[in-house]
Amino acid sequence: MNATEKVQLRELIERIRQQGRSVLLIEHDVKLVMGLCDHVTVLDQGKLIASGSPAQVQRDPAVIAAYLGGAHQPGP
Repeated sequence: MNATEKVQLRELIERIRQQGRSVLLIEHDVKLVMGLCDHVTVLDQGKLIASGSPAQVQRDPAVIAAYLGGAHQPGP
């Protein structure tokens, strides 16, 4: 999507939310997701690595390791 389409998508989703409806958004644009969603679920290689508020997910060591690189080792 180009910048104009992203703005239009954001506005559409916000209008839908104002109607009391939920939206499932599958998107790789982190800025869009973090600025729009109340709850974020992150997958890495098809496996769930984090789920929570945008702030919680951004601080999650597994997310940081998967998307920014690092030495995170998954727990048991």
